[in-house]
Order: sequence, then C-alpha cells, then structure tokens
Amino acid sequence: MAHDPVDLTARLVQCPSVTPAEAGAIVLLETLLTEAGFTCFRADRGGIANLVARWGDKGHPRTFGFNGHTDVVPVGDEAAWTHPPFGAETVDGWLFGRGSTDMKSGVAAFVSAAVDLVSEAPPDGAILITITGDEEADATDGTTAILDWMETNGEAMSVCLVGEPTSPEMLGDAIKIGRRGSMTVWFTATGVQGHSAYPHRARNPVPALARLIDRLASHQLDTGTEHFDASTLAVTTFDTGNPATNVIPAACSATVNIRFNDAHSSADLVQWIETEAQAVTDASGIAIDLKVKVSGESFLTPPGPLSDLVVQAIEAETGLTPELSTSGGTSDARFIKSHCPVVEFGLVGQSMHQVDERVAVADIPRLKAIYRRVLQEYFG
Repeated sequence: MAHDPVDLTARLVQCPSVTPAEAGAIVLLETLLTEAGFTCFRADRGGIANLVARWGDKGHPRTFGFNGHTDVVPVGDEAAWTHPPFGAETVDGWLFGRGSTDMKSGVAAFVSAAVDLVSEAPPDGAILITITGDEEADATDGTTAILDWMETNGEAMSVCLVGEPTSPEMLGDAIKIGRRGSMTVWFTATGVQGHSAYPHRARNPVPALARLIDRLASHQLDTGTEHFDASTLAVTTFDTGNPATNVIPAACSATVNIRFNDAHSSADLVQWIETEAQAVTDASGIAIDLKVKVSGESFLTPPGPLSDLVVQAIEAETGLTPELSTSGGTSDARFIKSHCPVVEFGLVGQSMHQVDERVAVADIPRLKAIYRRVLQEYFG
C-alpha cells in the first residue's frame, strides 16, 4: 500500500520542532522507516537529534542519498496566524503550518517515495536518508554531525538530493545546482569621546567607519560567472548608540553581509576587507577591528548526470524544463558538496518562514512522484 505523503506532512507539521526541539518529528520518521525495513541510526550531537536511515547494503557503489530537516523557525506572532501554526489544517487546497513548505512536505515526499520503492520494486543498490534537526539555526550539530558520523561508521552516499523548496512559481520550474557563499563581517571603530564643540580634543570614529563602509559598498565585486549572478555586499547596520547631539562617540559599529559566487573564496574576501580597513586606519588614525563569520563557501555541482536525472524526472511528471539555479540563501547542500555530488529540488517556497506558511496539497504527491521517478531511473 502506497504511503500518503500528505498525511505524513500533516503529522510532521503537528510536531512543534522549533530548533533545537525534536518534538517527535525525528522519532516519527525513525519509526516509519524502521517498519519499512530501513536500518536506522541516530547521529545526535550537541542536543540535536539527527537520523540516518539506510536500506540496502552498506557501502554499495550505487547509494542514492536524500537529505532534509525537520526543524523549523519560530512562529513569530502566533496571534497573526489565520490557522494554528502547528495545527496542519487543510483549507481550500492548502495545508497550513510552520514547516509545511520548509521543509516537512519535502521530507514526507522523499521518505514516502523511498519506502514505496523498496517495498514494491527493491532496487539493486542502497538508499540513505539523512534528516537533521539543526538546519534553521547555526547548523553546527546537524548535517555536519551526520557527515562526521557517516565517515566514522563507513557510510557514504554516491549522490544526494536535498529536498529544500527550490521552485519560485510552480513545482518543477527550478532546481539548485549550487549556492552562493555567505559571510557576515562586524566592524568596530574606536576613537576618543569628546564635546562636539571641541572636535580637535576628540577623535571621531564615525567618519572613518563611514568611509570604510562606503568604500566596501561602492566596490563591484564581480559581474557574475557562468552559473552565478554577481556577488553582493549589503550594509545591514551602522550604529553609534549615541543619543546625545553634542557628544562625539568613542566608538561606532557596522555590519555587512556578503553573498558571493564562485569567483571568490571567503579568505580572499576577508583579505580584501582587511586591506581596505587598514588603509582607512592609516589615513585616519582610527583603529577598526573586524569579526567574521563564514556561513558557507560558494559551490557548484556542474551540470551533468545528477542534474540531468532530476531534470528528466521533472519533465516527465510536470512537462516543465526547470532552470538550473544557484540563487537564494544557504542550505545544508553546502556541507554535502564535499562528500558527493549534490543538487536540490523541492516545492514552491513562496510562504516559507512567513506567517500562515502553507503548501499546496496537490503538489505534495506530485513531488513524491518526481522523487520516485528519480530513484527508478537512478537504479535503472
């Protein structure tokens, strides 16, 4: 009997698994997959629940991997929701709830597809399903913990499909073959506080930091590459915390976020920023300190067998030819890309992280059918 991905989506949405809470979602999947003949392992770390489920022989040279997450972002103002955020209510063809789009429906679709395949037409190969509870936060103990556990225990994927929502307008109009890198830089400029009527007795850090931020924001990082749009640098804050109009502050701070393509590495960008900061310090005498956090490097899975496989399955099920995209934010594919070829494909993501997040009910079994076809074609 075929597994119903809509029912599984609803059951997962009813688990209030706001990072880092497991809230029953991982346990639900572990039980379902165990009953379907998968061998399940827990790769928990740092208070995060992570699941690895394998059907077939360990180390098989044809091991198809699925990756996803059951953790969700906070609901925000619950009073603003039309339907309870963890109610999984279906109204007018939409299933409402936090995580319904990002990405419990995707998890339900690929789990259902895999379970049906191994029960109805067992493949010559293996399927490895990896589910984390730490994608929406810092992602330090999620998919990275799973990959560490796999390396220690001799588990490996030959290829991997991440079920994140990738379709901008309709199911099947885009897949992700890469992602831009992401990094945040915090600046603190330190001077000497003083009275604004006697600026010569102070050392104002504001103009120096403003000069640096303008130099960074005005610089064209690149014009894009073959598979990526141009890199961007966005100024997200500039603060002095100074309520007084007649006081030159002792310090001020600013933050920028950079989304960069495969023309750069984070190390190259940090070096450029440090050079610019030093130039401003040399000219102004204002010390500028930096703190950097790199969320992920840019990566690309070049168009080839894996993306062709997914494209052909989408075309067969929907009639659409998807765009091979690298747009959007980061995902756990940034960790998997060092393990095996990886692409991402899933539902329309327009409502993810929003109040009244919802998924078109009809799209969930269609997504399952695409995943099922991907598996059938992969295993021949």
